[in-house]
Amino acid sequence: MKKVFVNSFVFVMLVALTSLACSSKYPGYDKTETGLYYKLFKVSKDTIKPKLGDWVSLTMRYTYKDSTLFDSKKAMGNPVRFQLPASDFKGDIYEGIKMLSPGDSADFIVNADSLFKKTFRQPSRPSFIDTNSVIHFHIVLLSVDSPQSMIKKEAESLQKYISEKKISIPPLSSGLYFLETAQGKGIKIDSGMWVKAHFKVSLIDGKQIFSSYDRGEPLQFEYGKRFDTPGFEEGIGKMLKGGKATLVVPSKIAFGETGRGAMVPPYSPIVYEVEVIDVQTKADHDKQQAEDKKKTQLKLETAKKQETELMKKYLMEKRITAKPTASGLIYVEKVKGTGAKAMAGKKVKVHYTGTLLNGTKFDSSRDRNEPFEFTLGQGQVIQGWDEGVAMMNVGGKATLIVPSSIGYKDRDMGTIPPYSTLVFDVELLDVK
Repeated sequence: MKKVFVNSFVFVMLVALTSLACSSKYPGYDKTETGLYYKLFKVSKDTIKPKLGDWVSLTMRYTYKDSTLFDSKKAMGNPVRFQLPASDFKGDIYEGIKMLSPGDSADFIVNADSLFKKTFRQPSRPSFIDTNSVIHFHIVLLSVDSPQSMIKKEAESLQKYISEKKISIPPLSSGLYFLETAQGKGIKIDSGMWVKAHFKVSLIDGKQIFSSYDRGEPLQFEYGKRFDTPGFEEGIGKMLKGGKATLVVPSKIAFGETGRGAMVPPYSPIVYEVEVIDVQTKADHDKQQAEDKKKTQLKLETAKKQETELMKKYLMEKRITAKPTASGLIYVEKVKGTGAKAMAGKKVKVHYTGTLLNGTKFDSSRDRNEPFEFTLGQGQVIQGWDEGVAMMNVGGKATLIVPSSIGYKDRDMGTIPPYSTLVFDVELLDVK
């Protein structure tokens, strides 16, 4: 009888457990005491698990129903890296990450309302996500680094760099290594002065972060006001006009324990190659600014005076006799359209080529093989376009000669100088 009783008891328990498993809200998932559902796919041999304040590197994908909301591999091309914060709520994704070791991968199910409001700090969940629904996360933990281990790694990598580069001078009290390669001349750089400098910035492994040389012009900044890192400012303060130097900057006077985005990891020493092009006192800088402003104003006034004469010359050479509208627009119809009329509030599709009066092309939808669409009369384009396209029908072609007063006025648009009359060859393709 006793044997029969035990077998029956085991059978009942197995049935109960099977029933419980089958009735689980998310089959195949385990549940923590805080209510976080998780499923481990790969368990590494590493026993290290991230703690509050550790830096983690991971790939992350999260989905809602059948839609992917974010995929770090596609969106960034690099792993997500951040310092692990305290949990925002019971059963949040940070709790799940703390369960993993480097090499582990897992799925987690997180409440959508709490995720968007508390973790993502949004006013509310997106409208397309139902209330009390869930977000599915897939996480692969790649690495875990404590601040202490990262400080140690920085010291080791910095010492290796100093040794390999055979740097024999000691660092300054701040930790900065100042290596002058060319001595400058002139006044000492002091607070309030304006410095024009070329510089390259790299990690100590040689990976370039920034170069003003690539931009084609040096950068100008007021010394004493925060422009870059404290190490950069300290180094600049030891230089003169024409001087060149290498600055080896430890993280504590660079980008610190947080780094700078994907370009500069936390606790990263960086290297500057600096060349001081010019140094000005505040008085000299202000004087030059005033002179430059005066020259710019004179140039604008000259361009404004010349615009009318240049347009007259253009119209005469092209034998254009069309009269300007009240706004100054000259509309030259090339092909009369027979389709729908372009009207304010309608969405129009056009092909166009834009040139200056001297024939210089500055833009063309035809070259891109991509028609341009906009809503007419809504200020989405320059005034001359809103007015000119409204005079067309689908299938029509016209030249719009647009004076600057209904174009870009006195703005410098790069390829379009201030006070430029513009010529557009426009074809109206569609009206909706």
